[in-house]
Amino acid sequence: MRYIRNLSQETLKLLDKIYKKSKYYQVRQRAHCLILSYQGYQISELMKIFKVSRNTIYNWFNNWESNCLLGLYNNKGRGRKKSFDLNQQNIIKEWVKETPRNLNKVKEKIEKEWGIKTSIDTTRKNNKIF
Repeated sequence: MRYIRNLSQETLKLLDKIYKKSKYYQVRQRAHCLILSYQGYQISELMKIFKVSRNTIYNWFNNWESNCLLGLYNNKGRGRKKSFDLNQQNIIKEWVKETPRNLNKVKEKIEKEWGIKTSIDTTRKNNKIF
């Protein structure tokens, strides 16, 4: 069985504070998991409590052991990347100014110019039009 051990009282207090006050749900969840492991909860129990896989628990433990508090947070680069870079966004905004009532034309220009297939909604969201 693998447990989190050798946590100082200061570290436990900090984890408890993070668990109760962090604005990020995943960080709170990971801190709580570490506290429960320190208290002797088994991995199978933690899996049920947090509704995650065994690998996820092990990943949380590994991240804690290698990065301490930074291991609680997500790494950069997660999530969907933007469809358009800043230069493209500026060009699209100009195109929208030319034909504000017909975003289909803008969509066609995007596909023709850069070969990026996109929807009108994506064009709107990425360029904060409307």
